[in-house]
Amino acid sequence: MHCERLFETDSYLQSCDTRIGAVHPGAVELESTVFYPEGGGQPGDSGTLTLADGRVLRVMDTRKGEAPGAILHRIEDLPTDLMPGQLATARIDWERRHRHMRMHTCLHLLCTLVDAGVTGGSISADKARLDFDLPEATLNKEDLSLRLNELINRDMPVGMRWITDAELDAAPELVRTMSVRPPRGSGQVRLIEVEGIDLQPCGGTHVARIGEIGAVVVSKIEKKGRQNRRVIVRFAQ
Repeated sequence: MHCERLFETDSYLQSCDTRIGAVHPGAVELESTVFYPEGGGQPGDSGTLTLADGRVLRVMDTRKGEAPGAILHRIEDLPTDLMPGQLATARIDWERRHRHMRMHTCLHLLCTLVDAGVTGGSISADKARLDFDLPEATLNKEDLSLRLNELINRDMPVGMRWITDAELDAAPELVRTMSVRPPRGSGQVRLIEVEGIDLQPCGGTHVARIGEIGAVVVSKIEKKGRQNRRVIVRFAQ
C-alpha cells in the first residue's frame, strides 16, 4: 500500500494521527507516517504507536517494504488483534531522530570539502562516516575539522525542492554517491540545498539551518582499500 511520507516535507514533525493500513508478521504499515525508513545510510526511526484503546506499542525499527512505497514499522510484541483501519498515533523517538538529522546534514557539508566521489556512508546518533574514492592519503583530520566547523558556523538555511527524473538525468553532476543511487521511480527526485554551499539528491531528514548541527570533530581518517579513504565525524560534545 502507498503510505503518506510526512517526514519528506517536515523533518520536525514528531507525531501524527493515522490508521493501520496493513498488518504483517512483526510489523505494520500505516496510512501516513512520521517514521523515516532506513535508507541512504540513515537508520530507520524508532518510537511508539499508541492505539485508540490506550495500548502503547514499541516501534523498534522502520524499513522499506518490498512493494513500491511500502514502509514497515517493526513492532515489539505485535498484538494478535491488530486490524487494518484501526486508529493510532505514531510518535518517533525525537532525540534520536534529531541527532540523525544533524549528522546527515553534516555529511552533506563534508562531501563539499573533499573533491572525490562518495563510495559509501553511514549515520548513527553519535557519529557518521563517508568513504571517498581517494587513492592517496591527501586528507588531514585537523584541517577538515576546522573547515567543517567554519561551514557550520555560517548557519545557512537548508531547503528542499523537487526535480523530475529527466532533469536529474540531464544534470548527473548533482549525484555525489557512487554506490547509492538517489531515490527515484515516482517521476520526481528530492533535492536538498544548503544555500550557497551544496545541492544534491537525498531522501533523508535534515535540520533547517546548518548551525543546528553544532560543533563536530573529524575523529579519524582510515584507509579502507587501495582507493578508499574513510572519514569519521563525531559531535564535539
